[in-house]
Formats: sequence, structure tokens, C-alpha cells
Amino acid sequence: MLTATDRKLLETIADLHDIPQGAYNIRKDGEGIDRSSSANIDIVNKKDKPGIDIIIKPGTKKESVHIPVILTKEGMTDKVYNTFDVGAGADVTIVAGCGIHSGGDNDSTHEGVHNFIVRKGARLNYIEKHYGEGEGTGRRVLNPKTIVEIHEGGYVDLEMVQIKGVDSTVKDTEAVLHKDAFLLSSEKLLTHGEQKAESNMSIRMVGDGGSAQIVSRSVAQDHSQQLFYPRLIGESRCSGHVQCDSIIMDNAQVRSIPEIAAYHPEAQLVHEAAIGKIAGEQLIKLMTLGLSEEQAEETILAGFLK
Repeated sequence: MLTATDRKLLETIADLHDIPQGAYNIRKDGEGIDRSSSANIDIVNKKDKPGIDIIIKPGTKKESVHIPVILTKEGMTDKVYNTFDVGAGADVTIVAGCGIHSGGDNDSTHEGVHNFIVRKGARLNYIEKHYGEGEGTGRRVLNPKTIVEIHEGGYVDLEMVQIKGVDSTVKDTEAVLHKDAFLLSSEKLLTHGEQKAESNMSIRMVGDGGSAQIVSRSVAQDHSQQLFYPRLIGESRCSGHVQCDSIIMDNAQVRSIPEIAAYHPEAQLVHEAAIGKIAGEQLIKLMTLGLSEEQAEETILAGFLK
């Protein structure tokens, strides 16, 4: 039975107003509470550790899988291992994420390890959102790890979003791209208060014709701290681009350390990083339209993270 709080968390992290159609798995406080497979997508429990295997048949088109996790008990640590096997020629969307509602004085932690195998010619759009809410001194902690292997001609679009209420996060992303594979990784992050966020990424292009694009946009407010460390490694005839843009406010701290490494003469890699404050002329322009300074700031930040 889903409570009103459960439904709010599901709507926030997975755009679910109710139980979805098709394949899904809903996990609450360390236990699976509802699940459905479909004709082309099978979801089964792992036998050796907590988590699920999601098997998507070759050729599956325009189907989706929802696998949200919610934590509503304070002081608990939940770790789960999920494996996704996206069959050759498939074209699917997977929506994941974790929402924590905790109002106590003990930390609540979720650690998810997601392993993706994207077969030849398959396309995957993966969306993961993190969200926290509740009063109290206990921290809301989310530490996701994403491991991706993209086989020949595969296409993967990773969208990672964290915009509110997560006190501490360390995010690790690893990817290997084979021949003619493509990866787009986009990250949006907002921290405030005393929050800390760290994002480590290692992308290896091992097959000729591979291509990767990494885009990070973040806003750091108050006394929050952010660290970005994306690494793009070319081991073949490939191309890649890393772009990290951050807005820093108040007494926040942001470190951005993009790295590119070429181990092949035809690897073409580019990186760029920018950290700065909101431009004064942007604020003035919006304020001349009748917005207050606070409203103008909110409008600029919303557009930057859109």
C-alpha cells in the first residue's frame, strides 16, 4: 500500500502519478513491494545478492521500465545491485531514481549499483533522479554507481539529475564503448546548505568510431561543496568532448577537474570547464521586466539547469 508520501516521492523521482503500465519494480525501505514484467521485458530477483535482473528482448521497441527506490525509515542503509541486459536492436527507456523522506536524527543511505549491457545496435535512454526531503539532523545519503558497456553500434543517453535535499552523494560512472558506439552523459546538480556532492567518471573508447559527449551543469549555493572529475580515454580512432559548467554562489566551493587521455594517434578529444557567478547584466535585465532580485536569480538558475 502506497502512502501519500510514497506517491509524492515516486512522482518526483520517476514522474509517476500512480502504478505505471508495462514493466516496473518498486522498492521501498529495502524490500520490493510491487513488480510487473511485460511480454518483452522480464524482471527477476538476483539469487546471490539484493537486486534484480532486467532482461530486454532483442528488437524491443518504444517500451519503458520504471525501477524507483524510496526510503521512508530513518537510520537505514539500503544497497542494491541491478543488471540490465538490453538486447540487440532494442530501443527502450529506463527510469530509475531514489527518493528519501527522513525526518529523524539518524542517517538514511541508499547505494545502488547499476550494470548495463547494451547489445549490438541497441538504443537506451536512461534517466536517474535523486531527491531528499524531511526535517531532522540525520543526513540523506545517496551513492550511485553506474557501469555501462556499449557494444557495436549501440547508443546510450544517460541523464542524471539531483536538485534537492540530498546531503551527501558520491557518484561513480564507468563506461566502455566498442566499435561505432555512442554515449551522451548529461548531469544536472543543485546543492545548498552544507551539502557535498562528488561525481567521478571514467569513459573508455576502445573500438574504432566510438564517440562520447559528457555535459555537466551545476549550481552550488550557501556553504555546499562540489567536485567533478570526468575522465575521457581514447584507445582507438574515436572522438570525445567534455564540458563542465558551474554557477557558484555565496560561500560555496566547486572543483572541476576534466581529464582527457589519448592512447591512439586518431583519438580526437576536447575538454572545457567554466565556473562563475551569475552575470550582473542578466539580473538587471530581468529586474527591469518587473522581477525582484530573488525572482531573477531563480529564473536564471532554472534556465541554466533546464
